[in-house]
Amino acid sequence: MTEPQPGDFGLTKIGGLAGAFVNFGQWFVGDFAPVQHALVYIGNGMVVQAMPSGAEVIRLEDASPVVEWSTGLIPLTEQERFDICVEALLLEHTPYSFLDYLSIALERLGMRSRLIRDYVESSNHLICSQLVVLAYERAGIHLFPGTFHGDHTPGDLYHLLKDLESSGN
Repeated sequence: MTEPQPGDFGLTKIGGLAGAFVNFGQWFVGDFAPVQHALVYIGNGMVVQAMPSGAEVIRLEDASPVVEWSTGLIPLTEQERFDICVEALLLEHTPYSFLDYLSIALERLGMRSRLIRDYVESSNHLICSQLVVLAYERAGIHLFPGTFHGDHTPGDLYHLLKDLESSGN
């Protein structure tokens, strides 16, 4: 397991009904992956993650075990790492919305209206993968250039890392 650096993101598996729900949703929209959750490592053994109770800062050891880190796959300067950590911390307490999963599904199926997309953006709610993508975007790193941060799942982050691994980055 690679040792994470501040600003790296991690992907985890989650069990139970929530994990099954995310698995089904990712399969349904065509981005099935063996992970269901994402978080940002901010250093000193701490992470920021979106949870149904709101985004929180917790100890890495209290999070679900990370099965994949972005470490070494996404080149980041020390300033970018710092900025990602700051942006992730600024997202603490951000509310969560299960409706964002529906918005993602509708977008993938080509059925989402602009009204729904605008609502998701203006609601300031985030699921875990959206928190990661938004923290990176606010720090100037666009993991998925030209796309809306609200349209990404943990599976998207997983496939991004696998693509980077296979391209030799």
